[in-house]
Formats: sequence, structure tokens, C-alpha cells
Amino acid sequence: MALALLVSGSVVLLVLVGLFVFGLRRRLIQRSGGTFDCSLRWNVTETDPEPSGKGWVYGVARYNGDRIEWFRVFSYAPRPRRVLERASIEVLDRRTPRGEEELALLSDAVVLVCVHRGTRLELAMSEDALTGFLAWLEAAPPGQRVNVA
Repeated sequence: MALALLVSGSVVLLVLVGLFVFGLRRRLIQRSGGTFDCSLRWNVTETDPEPSGKGWVYGVARYNGDRIEWFRVFSYAPRPRRVLERASIEVLDRRTPRGEEELALLSDAVVLVCVHRGTRLELAMSEDALTGFLAWLEAAPPGQRVNVA
């Protein structure tokens, strides 16, 4: 009986520590400001007539100078999973979620189709975050090429 209580207590303690570290990581990411909720779908094919909800990963993006650092929400990794450089982002299209995507994304999401260094990707964010993102793209220093559709 005592062993069962010890094991159960240890499991509960490990779960609580895991949740604490998970929340602390999110706090540290958002501490410097300039963050927004942003789902990402990487390496998307052009010939996807009716996109499915597959491939979308929920995350938090953070502005850091001329880069966007994208972190998975459900991860313990301290470093960003993807880094997008402003000069390398080309916006191709903007659309509303279609089909099963509506279930995979937040309710007010707008999908932005982009190319970053030859890789096609999609970012899904709120309308307010999209306005800020496009303003950030267009605010590139003089002499940098910006491609916004």
C-alpha cells in the first residue's frame, strides 16, 4: 500500500513539474513581447485543391529583429522550431480556411500562403496578427526586397 502511494505521488509530482516547465517556457517566449498565435504548415504542395486539416501545427511566433521565430506550443524545446527571415519571405496568397482546415485552426484564422527560401508554407493567424505581420514585412529597411501579394 505504501509503495503504491509513493509511486502515485511520484507520478503526480512529475506531471505537475512537467506542466510547470511547460507554462514557464511559454512565459519566457512571450516575455520579450511581439508574440502572436500562429499555426504553421510547412512544405505545402501547390496542387492541393481542397486542403485537409493535416499538417497544421499550433504555435507561437515572435518578432526578433528581421526574423520571425516560430515555436511549437506543445513542446519543451527552448529554441524556435522554424526561423523565417524577413528578406526571404514572399507572400503569394491570402485565404480563409477551407474544408477540414476550419476544424484544425482557430476560429478567426486567416491563412497566408508564403514561400521562404524555396519552401512553400502556410501561416494561419488572426486578422489582427495578419495586419501586424504584413506591416512588419513592409517595414523592411531601405534596399531590401519585399514581396507582398
